[in-house]
Amino acid sequence: MTAVEQAIRVLERSGLFNAGLGARRQLDGVRRMDASIMEGRVLRAGAVASIEGIVHPITAARLVMEETNHVLLVGPMATQFAKHFKLERQRSPAPKQVSYDVILKPTRFARNRHGTVGAVALDRFGTVAAGASTGGIARMLPGRVGDTPLIGCGVYADNQTGAVSMTGIGEGIIRLAAAKTICSRLEQGETPVSAARHVLKMLVTRMQGAAGTLVLTPDGRFAIAHVTPYMAAGWWNGRKEPVVGDRF
Repeated sequence: MTAVEQAIRVLERSGLFNAGLGARRQLDGVRRMDASIMEGRVLRAGAVASIEGIVHPITAARLVMEETNHVLLVGPMATQFAKHFKLERQRSPAPKQVSYDVILKPTRFARNRHGTVGAVALDRFGTVAAGASTGGIARMLPGRVGDTPLIGCGVYADNQTGAVSMTGIGEGIIRLAAAKTICSRLEQGETPVSAARHVLKMLVTRMQGAAGTLVLTPDGRFAIAHVTPYMAAGWWNGRKEPVVGDRF
């Protein structure tokens, strides 16, 4: 769990990805960010959606999991929750007027080289964990929420199946409940590679979606898969040097 949180915190702080300091702004000019984290032993999970003005939404999500009886906090109250725990702040500009009669068209994930960030991990006791953090997609209406904070859509972890973290256009990922669907296929005996490829293919053929995924099972098998031209990712087994690439 800590490895997942800390890996995502590094990416949130870098400003190079669509999360934390690098998060996209919605059409009113405000960063509203989403994050979630889950562990597979007893299925604990925490998430925040439309949180503003903090550097590390993933830590806010973990605090929801560990300090409350809830799973998901949203909007101004999620921001207030983060302030209560004195999480590091970032400047949030005042909102501007939005014209809601503009017809919005979806932006393909492939156009965004540095997108949502996520991680999956397995500890020495066989417990898996997954997390993700995002600033959303281009040209978002204020208040839009994607798959990242929705348990079973953007993130899922279960010691009986595996851990999954998704990235991509959230609307399609939500409709397939992609993370849980991959885990269900793992439960049926599919390999991580097969389960990931099957669900990503469904995403493309049924709704012209675009996404990538990290999948890890409790016995250490894993897959990094995407249906976009590239997805920056890497893996490390704790012994050799990390492996990093932009196509898998």
